[in-house]
Amino acid sequence: MRIGVPKEIKNHEYRVGLTPAGAHVLAAAGHEVWIETRAGAAVGLDDAAYRAAGAQIAATAPEIYAADLVIKVKELQPAEFALTHPGQILFCYQHLAPAPALLAAMLERNVSCVAYETVTAADGSLPLLTPMSEIAGRLAPQVGAWALQMANGGSGILLSGVPGVAPGRVVIIGGGIVGMNAAKIAIGMGADVTVLDRNAERLRQLETVFGARLKTGISNPHSIEALVRDADLVIGAVLLPGKLSPKLIHRADLEQMRRGSVIVDVGIDQGGIADTSRPTSHSNPIYGESGIVHYCVPNMPSAVARTATLALTQATLPYAAEIAAQGLRAALAADAGLRDGLQVHAGRVTHRDLAADVGRPYISAAETLA
Repeated sequence: MRIGVPKEIKNHEYRVGLTPAGAHVLAAAGHEVWIETRAGAAVGLDDAAYRAAGAQIAATAPEIYAADLVIKVKELQPAEFALTHPGQILFCYQHLAPAPALLAAMLERNVSCVAYETVTAADGSLPLLTPMSEIAGRLAPQVGAWALQMANGGSGILLSGVPGVAPGRVVIIGGGIVGMNAAKIAIGMGADVTVLDRNAERLRQLETVFGARLKTGISNPHSIEALVRDADLVIGAVLLPGKLSPKLIHRADLEQMRRGSVIVDVGIDQGGIADTSRPTSHSNPIYGESGIVHYCVPNMPSAVARTATLALTQATLPYAAEIAAQGLRAALAADAGLRDGLQVHAGRVTHRDLAADVGRPYISAAETLA
């Protein structure tokens, strides 16, 4: 199979979809691997390393998108839509629910979109989303602490506090992978940390890990309103795989917060949990709304792109190898977890939750592949 790896063009996106080690695995299996020139240069993976691994270097993006299988990191940007072709397999983060133009283009162009964010493991976990969720969670208190500085419009709170001055209050909404990792770092910084989640058993698990250093609460409108009102930093860490994020923080809640408090909405890729959240970028990461500083960067892990690339590609490579070796139909038939990643195929939406969110007809992956 011909495999293409483009250079990412999203704002400050430095990750790359395949390392030289991954290129070696695929090339050794007999596949034709093409890497766009300088695709990995920002993270120290130069063209020479890919050549030594058995890959070929393409000078332009259209050469890459001539491939049968395109492996990348972030969702396609508008300039890339027209480079795709019918029957092509696109393996990357898709985030189609909040991007109607992207979804329409993929349906129109008959591209098969396999989304990292909805591939599942046997235990129901999300193996291709987990490493980036870990990184984004660990980054969230760091960027929140930065946004709290006065020069950034923040209220001037130091999360750790100092002797005689109480630490800052951090509220994390969602106790999954992002929430747990955010709590780990925020506690390490010395903050007063509370995690809200709907699942009491998950909260028990977090209390077992962190002990008395962590406060927990059941997530509901009343608890969110009460805790957000007094928070210095709110971290949105809710994920519903393939679906738009639920709106849990309303404009009225922001009106009750101290001016200069901060919201870091990690799930902005799927729309974010605050009414006032909208995507920003690493070039311009924050904005003020109702007196509250918002940090809503969709590709947070790119801030630490070398670590993120290595973590992501070691998780995605086995699945890419499955698709390349067997072809899409056989690979999805053999692996139910990989089949959960198929969101669009042959001009149809093949993920139930995505179809419900965007109001399009749903056809199961098994049915459309039959």
